[in-house]
Amino acid sequence: MSAFTPGLALAEAFYADVVAPLAEVPHAACLLGEGSEVLGYDSVRSTDHEWGPRVQLLVADGQVEGLRDRVERGLPPEYAGYPTAWYSLAHNKVTHHIEVTTFDEWIVERLGMDPRQGLDHADWLGLPQQRLLQLTRGGVFRDDPGELTRVRRLLTWYPDDVWRWLLASQWHLIGNTEPLLGRTLEAGDRRGARLIVARLCRLVMEMALLQERRYRPYDKWFGTAFAELDAAAVLGPLLDAAMEQPPGMDGALSRALVELGHRHTALAISEPVTPVLGDFQVGINDAVRPYPVLNAGDFVTGTTAAIADPALRGLVAVGGIDQLTHADDAMVNFTSWPGLLTRAYRTQLGKN
Repeated sequence: MSAFTPGLALAEAFYADVVAPLAEVPHAACLLGEGSEVLGYDSVRSTDHEWGPRVQLLVADGQVEGLRDRVERGLPPEYAGYPTAWYSLAHNKVTHHIEVTTFDEWIVERLGMDPRQGLDHADWLGLPQQRLLQLTRGGVFRDDPGELTRVRRLLTWYPDDVWRWLLASQWHLIGNTEPLLGRTLEAGDRRGARLIVARLCRLVMEMALLQERRYRPYDKWFGTAFAELDAAAVLGPLLDAAMEQPPGMDGALSRALVELGHRHTALAISEPVTPVLGDFQVGINDAVRPYPVLNAGDFVTGTTAAIADPALRGLVAVGGIDQLTHADDAMVNFTSWPGLLTRAYRTQLGKN
């Protein structure tokens, strides 16, 4: 076997050399969906399962069976030293991995809906970022009809109002979590404090991805995706220090939160807010606790006020599906929960 070739490059070459000559009808060819190679994160380790030369072919209705037959008959047993057939979990057998279907069937299977029919705010809030990432990363090798390109462009990022609400929700999560650190330290709960530090670091990383308009992958690639951000050069060392040092209420984590605040203001999507650290205002009986926290509530208020849609602006900032739940592989790919949450968001927005 030759030296490792990243799966996306392998798929493009495989399509050009082997599959394209078999596809004699107008079509789209791509490698999208699941798989570390779609994100560009695959390595030699990835080749131990569900990895090899593969591609998706999207054709008009009525041309699927004929193209499937030509693929079956025309594929060589190997390409570039890799077998063209291997065990498929979906089919529970060894088979080739050239998926031939129509665009209409393919997009509904991947996304749970056809975005060409229009996406309202509830649709966006109920779409797991992992699904959006699987459709907007990867590679398109050919697109004769142009529908795949159009849909990928549509899904590139959230509409501005939805984006603002997700940012406001993330600030709300940060603001609710931050004062817990001081209380656990005051109570002598060092283990609990470390857990809260870790949660705050994760919330910071999630916010950085939102700020830079990047969909969040599931946990295996979460840190890898964060490291690609512009903000990672500044935030990364601060978060490392916060997690490596004994937990405290100031220092690296506070500086990371202030940096997030400055980066938020630089987005110019709402009235500017100056990030300030101050004692925690409980909000009941004028109670003030000596825990230094960021003025996260000001970012929630300012960002929410900039939302044009009054229904979304008035919604409690609990967040989209990925902020509201764990949204892991089981939920995203094997349950109806995303669709159920979409309907719940639509009810909350008064759209039913």
